[in-house]
Order: sequence, then structure tokens, then C-alpha cells
Amino acid sequence: MSYSNKGNVTPGRLHGALLGLTVADALGVPVEFRSRSALDRDPVTDMFGYGTYNQPPGTWSDDSTMTWCTVESLALQGECDTEDMAGRFVRWLTHGYMTPYNELFDIGNATREALERYRTEAVWAKFAGLTHEHSNGNGSLMRILPMAFYARNLETAERERLVNEVSSITHRHPRSLLACQIYVEMAIQLLEGQSAEQAYQATAAAINERHAGHAELAAFERVLNGELAALKRDGIRSSGYVVDTLEAAVWCLLTTDSYREAALTAVNLGEDTDTTAAVVGGLAGILYGESSIPPEWLSRIAKLDELRELVSKFEAVLLKQT
Repeated sequence: MSYSNKGNVTPGRLHGALLGLTVADALGVPVEFRSRSALDRDPVTDMFGYGTYNQPPGTWSDDSTMTWCTVESLALQGECDTEDMAGRFVRWLTHGYMTPYNELFDIGNATREALERYRTEAVWAKFAGLTHEHSNGNGSLMRILPMAFYARNLETAERERLVNEVSSITHRHPRSLLACQIYVEMAIQLLEGQSAEQAYQATAAAINERHAGHAELAAFERVLNGELAALKRDGIRSSGYVVDTLEAAVWCLLTTDSYREAALTAVNLGEDTDTTAAVVGGLAGILYGESSIPPEWLSRIAKLDELRELVSKFEAVLLKQT
């Protein structure tokens, strides 16, 4: 592999991204599936518990579990090993691995089907994901953020290959793959020190250029036309469809000025509250750093010390790359 020398990632941004994703996820867990109109009447303003899944405050969901499984694989293997990642996902599916309380309580249909396929059939992990159009949920987008750090200094073609393979463990349709490419590009632009708007414009330009002629570009027209921030809240959808999640998350980042505001804005869009919040929480954590995450939220996160230790192990792997 050949590397470009773009410099190191500061610990504040690495911790900010991964812990920011997890905190925002936990913020949305108690109100997952709640409608926007219900949240307009009774908005989330702080971290609390129970609600949808009857879980204590600070409980994170499948979004964070799969992200942390990815981090752990990259940290312990020292390379992008999709077989190892898939094995960790299966341990989560069957034994509640890498969950707050050793119990799986939330999983998407496409993710479950792909992991059952991997578990029971002779199929490589990178071919386990579903490919039909109706399997374009946000189940790979929500966990792809660690790849922005791991593959940041790789040549573009190699980075995109690895991102595609990691997504394809559960989601292999070209639309889901492109969503992950857009998100990873946005994260990398933020890591380069860009503002939210600068990173967004640079991402749109890069993706439009690199993927000109891609059959799925039209699905992301609102993300890639450079004008997403101009949309009103009523025009933003927050379902579990991968395009909706990506649009909503980027919109939340572009139209707010802090980690707290971005995360709460995402949660209060309603519907897939934990995932929309997790996806923007990762980006906001890069942009504003770990110090921007409200300490009263962060301190309530389940297994926080273990997660911090895992970030440190991942950081050590990243340092060896530079």
C-alpha cells in the first residue's frame, strides 16, 4: 500500500468522533421511532433513559456496537480484516458482544439477514451483504466512521475499495456503498481542518468528480448539489433509509454551531433518532473535538472506560501508519 503524508490525527478528534457518535446514539435511543410531531411537542433537551427500549440513560445501540466492533478489529488486527469484523458482528448477534449490558436489543433487518447468511453459509464477509434495492437501510453507514481514520492516508482507490468491502459485510447495494464513500470523504475533509461548509463543498466536488457517471449519483442529488443547508427542516427526512440518514446528518451539521446542538437537532427530527444522531455525532465530534461533548452526557455512557481504552489502542495503530 502507498500512503500520502497528510499528518497525524489529533487525539481530541479521534476520541471526539468515536465517543461523539456513541453519546449521540445514546441520546436518541429512548425516543427511537417517535414521530417528529411528538418530539416537537416534547423535545429531547438532555440525556435520559428508558423510553423505547426501557434502557438506562447512557445506553448505546447497534450503531455504536458495530462501530466499536470495527474499531476493535482494526486495533487488534492492525489491518482491515473483514472476516474478523464479521466474526465480531456475529458474536454481537448471537451473544450480545460489545453491548452496554451484554444484550442485543436493536438490529436492522438487512443487517440480521446478512449476518445470518455469513454465519450459516460458505460466503466471504465482503460478499455477505444484501444487494437488492430494498435493503438500502443505514446499517453500514452508521458504523463506517472508523474507516475514515484507518484509510485516511491511503491512495483514493485503495481507500474506496476498503470502505466498500467493510460496508458490504451487511450492505452491498451500490447506493449503500456510495453513501459510505460520501460520509467517509466528509469525515476526512473535516480531519483536514475544514469547516463544516468547506468540508461539505469539498466532499460534493470530490464525489461528483470521482464517481461521474455512477448510476446511484442521482439518489444523492440533494447531498451533492452543494445546497443542502438551504433546505428547511420540513424538507429533511429522518427515516432509516440510507439516503435520508445521510442527508439529515449532514444537514444537522451544516445548520448548527456546536456538538450539543447538532446532536439534539438530529434526535428531534424523529423516527430513526439514534442512527441519525450517531451519524452526525461522529462528524460533530471531529469538527468540535471531544471537549465539545457535554460532560454530563459523556459521564453517563455505559462502559466509558473500556471505550476510551479501545480508542487508545486504535490510536496506536494509526500512529504506526504515519
